[in-house]
Amino acid sequence: MHTTGSHPIPDDAGLHAARASLHSTRLLNAPSSHRTFFRWVAGLAAVGFAALFLPWQQNVQGTGRMTALNPEDRPQTANVVIGGRIEEWFVQEGQYVRRGQPLVRLSEVKDIYLDPRTVQRTQEQVQGKSTAITSKMAKADALVRQISALEDALRLSLEKGRNKVVQYEAAVQAAALDSGIAAYQLDRQRKLFTEGLKALTELEAARIKSQKADATLVEKRNELLNARIELGSLAAEYGEKIAKASSELAATRADVGEGNADVAKLRNTYSSLARRAELFTVRAPQDGYVVRALKAGVGEIVKDGEAIVTVQPATPKVAVELYVKAMDVPLLRKGRKVRLQFDGWPALQFSGWPSVSVGTFGGEVAVIDLVDSKEGKYRVLVIPDPQDEPWPAQLRVGSGVFGWAMLDTVRVWFELWRQLNGFPPTVEPPTDAGMGGTTKSASAKDGGKT
Repeated sequence: MHTTGSHPIPDDAGLHAARASLHSTRLLNAPSSHRTFFRWVAGLAAVGFAALFLPWQQNVQGTGRMTALNPEDRPQTANVVIGGRIEEWFVQEGQYVRRGQPLVRLSEVKDIYLDPRTVQRTQEQVQGKSTAITSKMAKADALVRQISALEDALRLSLEKGRNKVVQYEAAVQAAALDSGIAAYQLDRQRKLFTEGLKALTELEAARIKSQKADATLVEKRNELLNARIELGSLAAEYGEKIAKASSELAATRADVGEGNADVAKLRNTYSSLARRAELFTVRAPQDGYVVRALKAGVGEIVKDGEAIVTVQPATPKVAVELYVKAMDVPLLRKGRKVRLQFDGWPALQFSGWPSVSVGTFGGEVAVIDLVDSKEGKYRVLVIPDPQDEPWPAQLRVGSGVFGWAMLDTVRVWFELWRQLNGFPPTVEPPTDAGMGGTTKSASAKDGGKT
């Protein structure tokens, strides 16, 4: 070191030492960029710590697809009732059809129905059998009238026979009286002849008269007997005729009954054939869109009951079917709110903060299956929430859906603690006895005390 006056002048070695000392001092001072970084880290840590005390809504997640709430609104197939060969298509895929509109026409392939006039010939058989039945019924009516006439004739013949018997009884009484008078006169003539008061000729005349009276009495008695026999035979004679007519009437009515049965069978066959001809035209089951033709081309053979076209109803009452784990099913109940994210629909979802989610839509649980559906999961049907934004009209049945069933609201730190410990979510106590809710789990109560 050199001195100049009263101030010493440092040499080169001292200058280098002084400069090194000043550089080390500058290294000990942190730059401003480092201090900014540390401030950001501290701020983020503070924000993260504060976020632990933010509210977090627990949820049960599930995946599924769009469907229809009512079974009749779901895609359905138009089936052929009877097998046949495809002859003509009336629609194309994607076309809107009305209920009953023809979709496809088939033709017959069974040999017993190949005659194009089968229906007409069956109708002719029905007409012929009906005519025969009409004739049989006319014959039955005639037999009824015949039996009635025979009964009337029997009644008149019996009256006539009774009158004849009465007449012959009177004749017998008169003949008996005449015979008695003749016998009395003969006895008187005999006494007078013995006394010599009458001639022999008069006695002989009285005897002849008495004999004639006796013969007349015998004749009248025989006639009375014959009249009684004839009266008795009338019932047998007419009874045989009436029985024969009645038997023929019964047989005729039996023929009419069998004919009616045959006509009923023929009419059933005719109706079946006519209906069979109508069934060769497959028609749309309801208003909707032809989604897919399951059979292609013309000339292809389809079997009985085989599906040929799939039709999607035009205005289905849409719903979402979500599949949730079995362990999450007890946490759900009808009316539980659900947030939905549809495939192909842009969304930004925070499952714990549904209020800040974008592109999601509200729903509520409508049906919870009592049995598992697939892979041990349970199906839950979700319908649109009437208090939320309507679902997009562009949604179609079958598109994928991701959903969150909203549960209790807890703190973020508690949700992290629950996830780390594997505890189940908490469940809101039911507000209605019929909603099927459950009470809070023990873990939730313990966590709330922590």
